Amino acid sequence: MALPCSLVFQVNRTQPQLITPARPTPRETKMLSDIDDQQGLRFQLPAITAFKNNPSMSNRKDPVQVIREAISRALVYYYPLAGRLREGPNRKLMVDCNGEGVLFVGANADVTLEEIGDAILPPCPVLEDFLCNIPGSDGILGCPLLLVQVTILRCGGFIVAVRLNHAMCDGPGLIQFWNAVGEMVQGKSAPSIPPVWEREVLNARDPPRITCTHHEYEEIIDGYSDKGSDAAVMVQKSFYFGPNEIRALKEHLPPHLSNCSTFDLITSCLWKCRTVALELNPKQVVRVSCIVNARGKRNSLGLPLGYYGNAFAYPAAVSEVKQLCESPLGYALELVIKAKNEMSEEYMRSVADLMVIRGRPPYTLTGNFTVSDNRRTSIGHVNLGLGEPTFSGPAKALKFLSFYIQHKKEKEDGILVPVCLPSWSMARFQQELEKMTSSEIVGNINNTKSANINVVRMIPRL
Repeated sequence: MALPCSLVFQVNRTQPQLITPARPTPRETKMLSDIDDQQGLRFQLPAITAFKNNPSMSNRKDPVQVIREAISRALVYYYPLAGRLREGPNRKLMVDCNGEGVLFVGANADVTLEEIGDAILPPCPVLEDFLCNIPGSDGILGCPLLLVQVTILRCGGFIVAVRLNHAMCDGPGLIQFWNAVGEMVQGKSAPSIPPVWEREVLNARDPPRITCTHHEYEEIIDGYSDKGSDAAVMVQKSFYFGPNEIRALKEHLPPHLSNCSTFDLITSCLWKCRTVALELNPKQVVRVSCIVNARGKRNSLGLPLGYYGNAFAYPAAVSEVKQLCESPLGYALELVIKAKNEMSEEYMRSVADLMVIRGRPPYTLTGNFTVSDNRRTSIGHVNLGLGEPTFSGPAKALKFLSFYIQHKKEKEDGILVPVCLPSWSMARFQQELEKMTSSEIVGNINNTKSANINVVRMIPRL
């Protein structure tokens, strides 16, 4: 359900406050890893979670107070999040663990979850109502590392919106912190998984040495650029991939690729459609970078349980525009699979070494598109003891970054992907995507009407 254009609601906020750890914590300086402090992670990432009214909460404190107190207790263990980032020689980032606190806002809104409807989904047009930007708080250095706004709705439900300084931790790291907050809400005295800093595990080797090819950090020297993208008005829409869309996309593949993962399939489709829509020079080289988690046994990095720093890399697939646009979908898919398979312990070590050798260069932005699978790393997997969320995930795409979010549509499990593009190319992108999920393909299989891509309408903010 979309937000009715006639609906106007008011949000009344308390004065922003700094939540400090509930008990004294060490005053020290902690160094970030050489993966954490790269240029490409120095930004603020918003996320939003909506909860229905929970009748069992009627005799308890209101969620604003409950969550505020739980954050304070969790910060005793995650005290670096209550500190501030500083920058040292060679642009090295470190945390001044000064206990200043995370920024918190309590609020009430004269609106119900039912009235908000699909406007809670990315690209969330009501984000600024539920996550206010406190002036001077959104910098990378010397600013709060986490901003939280908890808003109580007229129906008794509530919305928790957060903004994270990404240099401090990745999605799994943030979820680990929120799990600790949830345990505090439920009366635990300490997190069941103690947080582990140990950022030196992902530092550069001595001496550093670049041993892998990193297309995601290549300097662009071909002189091409995305057509007017810097000056263009950027717009966002979200696209839904359900079983029908996935089945249609697989019909574009040769038999030996039919068992590919859903992530690889959607990524290949979006990369191709996006490249066509941007109308780039046919000889330009374009990339798609897939965020690959380095946790777990596969990469043998030895990350301890409880590690909450950034632990992923962006291996990139590369192609000339002409070949990507004119080749079947299987061409893009094989490139994506090959790039993801580059991920290993050695690849991560090589990234850390590259950061030190080259002075923490930015990601390649020209002709690059990055995707992140957030289906298993949303706050929706956190038990705050306050009921089940109706939606949880990133609030919007970024200019060159899209997220894959688990989403249920009419009792059907699917994936929602927000996409950000220049206004002049969004319509073309949607057309290309509809071709890839052609009704003729689905119809030939099932003898049913087409299931064209479902687009979540972008609603102007009131």
